[in-house]
Amino acid sequence: MHSVKLKTLLASIALAAAGAASAQTQLLNASYDVAREFYKDYNAAFIAHYKKTKGVDIKVDQSHGGSSSQARAVNDGLAADVVTFNTTTDVDFLAQNGVVAKDWNKKFPHDASPTTSTMLFLVRNGNPKNIKDWSDLIRPDVKVVVVNPKTGGNGRYAYLAAWGSVREKGGTDAQAAEFVQKLYKNVPVLGKGGRDATSIFLQRNIGDVLITFESEVVSVDREFGQGKVDAVYPSVSIVAENPVAVVERTVAKKGTTQLANDYLQWLYSDEAQEIAAKHAIRPRSEAVLKKHADQFKPIKQFTVAKYFGSLTEAQKVHFNDGGQFDKLYAPGK
Repeated sequence: MHSVKLKTLLASIALAAAGAASAQTQLLNASYDVAREFYKDYNAAFIAHYKKTKGVDIKVDQSHGGSSSQARAVNDGLAADVVTFNTTTDVDFLAQNGVVAKDWNKKFPHDASPTTSTMLFLVRNGNPKNIKDWSDLIRPDVKVVVVNPKTGGNGRYAYLAAWGSVREKGGTDAQAAEFVQKLYKNVPVLGKGGRDATSIFLQRNIGDVLITFESEVVSVDREFGQGKVDAVYPSVSIVAENPVAVVERTVAKKGTTQLANDYLQWLYSDEAQEIAAKHAIRPRSEAVLKKHADQFKPIKQFTVAKYFGSLTEAQKVHFNDGGQFDKLYAPGK
């Protein structure tokens, strides 16, 4: 009788241990729309690296959507172990609510942004409307597809890049506001996130130009076939940082702190930086960036700080309810 009880007890302990082990070796990464192909490749490489160096089998799951939508989902209980977004404000939002560390941007190099991107234009094959620069986007014959800056970082960077393009040429904030208002008058529909905007442009065949991240060029070629779009590099654009953070609230419960940190730290490795380059995401590694100089065309770039102080300041002034965007954008008018 005692031996039966002992066997049952041992079996229960083994089962609990197996459950704990599996919990510790599975991660969920909540990320932004247009990074899905990059993380698909990165996850496969990281899983192989972890098996080789630690002898541990792990699984990594992905959740994708507009960066801000993902931040809200994580805040509301989505049990992500890590977040990999495209604007710092989305991570700051989680930090303010105690979901990630207050000093999250000090946990990894380059202010916890292992890669960057920039905004450019995708136009239909052959560039039939001859779109070359920001000024072309306010022409009456041009329809622009862009992400809603209130739901996705892609949209916020597009808005800030358009505003900054006027300032870079010596214009005032008042002139920048006027330009941005004209641009959004040419927007027939706002995308919810980067991939949604791409679908509007290519599947619904709406618009003459899509403002999006440089990395989306590769995704479009892979998903829709080469030759559907041309990439147009404007005379100036914005530096878009891709911040990452460990979701302290989740890893504390699941016991995945070390794995989550290892996952984000490895983004800075040469192998991971090469994968980023393959997906047209700009690597932080100078050596890897130099190696792919033919792919990452030189473009004059300005930082968010130059004209907006920070993304947090830009959020308050431009994107919060009642801010500049709400004043400038009137759908259907």
